[in-house]
Amino acid sequence: MKTSASAARSRKALAAMRNRATLESARAAGLLGAAKNARVAGRVSAELVAAAKRSAGLSSDTDVIEIALAKLALEDDFGVKLVRNKGSLPRELDIEF
Repeated sequence: MKTSASAARSRKALAAMRNRATLESARAAGLLGAAKNARVAGRVSAELVAAAKRSAGLSSDTDVIEIALAKLALEDDFGVKLVRNKGSLPRELDIEF
């Protein structure tokens, strides 16, 4: 049985892996250049920022914004395509299940 400290470490490690994978994908897609040359400013709920930091295992506003923007930029349209194709396969098609 995991202790709460052990579970917290596991969640933090998983969040770090997800963050790395997101940034690596963004880099591979050409979305992350060598220089951070854009500035983003805005007002959002402090609770939203705190929840995002907890979820991502981050403490920096800049890191949270970078991860969030990368996730949005990399988002695919799988769900839209799936719904659009609903019913496009014949019912008699045997998919061997």
